[in-house]
Amino acid sequence: MSTAPQQAEQHHRIDYIELPVKDIAETKRFYGAVFGWRFEDYGPDYTAFMDGRLNGGFDKEREVSKGGALLVLYSKDLDATLAKVREAGGRIVKDTFSFPGGKRFHFTDPTGNELAVWTEPS
Repeated sequence: MSTAPQQAEQHHRIDYIELPVKDIAETKRFYGAVFGWRFEDYGPDYTAFMDGRLNGGFDKEREVSKGGALLVLYSKDLDATLAKVREAGGRIVKDTFSFPGGKRFHFTDPTGNELAVWTEPS
């Protein structure tokens, strides 16, 4: 069976994301606890993650820098996700706020990468 139609559907879509981290074990603990992601290690300095829809990786060899691309995750229950981020050791850097498409908050993971989580307006 040909994979050409599946590949064509992926044209110009984000296929894989890599984020720099300082500590692979802490990163896996954090993202596993908050979002339930699964991981596959490729040596001591790299782990791939699977979130059920998009795959990516965490790379210990790259340097973390502020002001890079902002990854925005979706949540059906923003308050519950915010609580999980705090419980797992994430730091809230922008409390929940409204914007025209809904509500969101921003957090940093244990390495210092900033991400956001959003939901539709209630």
